[in-house]
Amino acid sequence: MSEAPLFLRAARGENTERAPIWLMRQAGRYLPEYRALKARHSFWEMVRTPELAVQVTLQPVTRFGLDAAILFSDIMTPLPPMGVRIEFDPGPVLAEPLRDEAAVAALRVPDAGELAPFVADALRLLRDASPVPVIGFAGAPLTLAAYLVEGSGSKDFAVFRGFLRARPAAAHALLEKLTEVTLRYLQVQLEAGAEAVQLFDSWAGLLSEDGYRAFGLPYARRVMAALAPFGAPRVYLAVGAGHLHRAIGEIGADVVSIDWRRPLSGARRELGAPCLQGNLDPAALLGPPEALRREAEAVLRQGLGGAHVFNLGHGVLPQTEPDALARLVDIVRGFDRRAEAGAGGGGSSGRASASEPRASGAGAAPATAAPGRGESAR
Repeated sequence: MSEAPLFLRAARGENTERAPIWLMRQAGRYLPEYRALKARHSFWEMVRTPELAVQVTLQPVTRFGLDAAILFSDIMTPLPPMGVRIEFDPGPVLAEPLRDEAAVAALRVPDAGELAPFVADALRLLRDASPVPVIGFAGAPLTLAAYLVEGSGSKDFAVFRGFLRARPAAAHALLEKLTEVTLRYLQVQLEAGAEAVQLFDSWAGLLSEDGYRAFGLPYARRVMAALAPFGAPRVYLAVGAGHLHRAIGEIGADVVSIDWRRPLSGARRELGAPCLQGNLDPAALLGPPEALRREAEAVLRQGLGGAHVFNLGHGVLPQTEPDALARLVDIVRGFDRRAEAGAGGGGSSGRASASEPRASGAGAAPATAAPGRGESAR
């Protein structure tokens, strides 16, 4: 039997010899091949045409030799079948934000087959075409609710935060529906060929720990628990959420993705997570090569002591030069974690080891989370 791909080994808790690398928004505007395709097709045309979605998904994998691919899509994708009318100008704008019980009650919970069948078709094609594991994804219920209530992107989502206080019953009813839709959407992706899934909770950091425990944690935890029988690694990302790490550690994710504000070694102690993902500042790719190497190696050393998937603390910035990303991949591939750990490198003791892989399925606003557009693989 052949050995599992490096990304899956690390995501299942194995303290691998080198850190696998993939990047959020690794397919997108910084790539000339993407821009050439975008000149002929709209964003939604690419998302909704399986062959185009596959082409875009694989562009960075082909160019850089990354260890995983993430489906080219957007977190808003499963919302239109619920009866939500969304336009992009340039970010998501709702003609009718959900502000009361009646609006929430009117939302449909579509059958799984109605939820973006083009996504399932793209994943079936990727299952055969991708040389590396493919990651599916969805928006977390809390983050989707933030967009639906606010009506568009926002720096502080004040309307949404007020809604949680003024209409808590309506908020929970909305979150219940979004949780069911998110579950069905991710299950469809796993059945179609995704080998891991990531839950983007981009706006969780807006809430206090008490607020998150009331409106975020229960629903994210339910999603993770329902997906456990698939045996695929489950990744959770919350941006600007270092103050929530104690609660996030209770979600049951196999991998927790950390933004760049918190050292990985400290996050490992706070979360007790089987595997950490992250957490280079995306702006490091805009600096000189020597600074990029210094910062990337610091992240790699912080990731010692347990399973680590190298990633950015958020998505690739549109102004990033492809050559910078190629340099980053070379740096990560050249970092021998076992040699560094033996030489007394940084990090902290982790629960998993290379000889004891852990099985999958056990048991103030973020400044760079795009306020106008849902999370996407762009």
